[in-house]
Amino acid sequence: MSGKRDDRSGKPKTATGSGGPAVTDEQAELTAAINDPQAALDAETLRRAREIASRLAVPRPRRDRTARRGVGDVASVPYRGGSDDIDLDRTLEQLTEHPVPEDEDIIVRERISTTRSVVLLVDLSGSMRGERVRTAAATVGALAAELARDNLGVIAFWSDAAVISRLGQRVPPERLVETMLRIPARGLTNLAFPLQTAQRELARVPARDARVLLLSDCVHNAGPDPRPFAARLPRLDILLDTTGEQDVELAHDLVRLGRGRLRQVSTYRDVAPALSDFFAS
Repeated sequence: MSGKRDDRSGKPKTATGSGGPAVTDEQAELTAAINDPQAALDAETLRRAREIASRLAVPRPRRDRTARRGVGDVASVPYRGGSDDIDLDRTLEQLTEHPVPEDEDIIVRERISTTRSVVLLVDLSGSMRGERVRTAAATVGALAAELARDNLGVIAFWSDAAVISRLGQRVPPERLVETMLRIPARGLTNLAFPLQTAQRELARVPARDARVLLLSDCVHNAGPDPRPFAARLPRLDILLDTTGEQDVELAHDLVRLGRGRLRQVSTYRDVAPALSDFFAS
């Protein structure tokens, strides 16, 4: 571990891109978001959020025969003892091919849930200042707009973390952007704690419907090794900010353990194709 120290806290800080994150016994906690009264919702960040959203290509989740029923979009599915709302046209097509029908040849209309649950973790530590914060805020706004029919949770983190919106809350994208911009970038980077927090948020969500997106430089320098916590997530994708210091080796380890993908972003224009790639798989 290097002798670098955070300017304000005096706590140890790792060297850039070490690949071996600092492991400390510092305890993290969930806090209320501390607003910077001098920060404001600037038009440029909103413009970036809208541009990112306009370029996103996030497909709807695929329906399948094991999907949960009762809420969501109406779909025509084989009868399995539930709905009695028969899709006559589809059923007649089946009977043409199978004159002696089985139960599954009767097609009914049911509501099938196609809702994803996504937790977005946004690094607001001291290294994520200036343009990095604008990119992070714009990414939050774009995803909130794109996933309006899904469940999006947003967690900002540094050495501690704050839940900006919980899964299922419908917070307007512009309000999320404003909240992100009003949280001052500060402190060290604890990647383990937000991963733990995301796991708790997704605890009741089927693994196939759940994922975590991490926007960070991955320079972990506070708290325990984040690798074990990445392995406990259903899926972890990382947007690695490369405009300053970064730890690419650790980022690769985390997505490998989290069964996800890594994409590097050096400008906000890189965000949309990276997110589209994440959701295409």
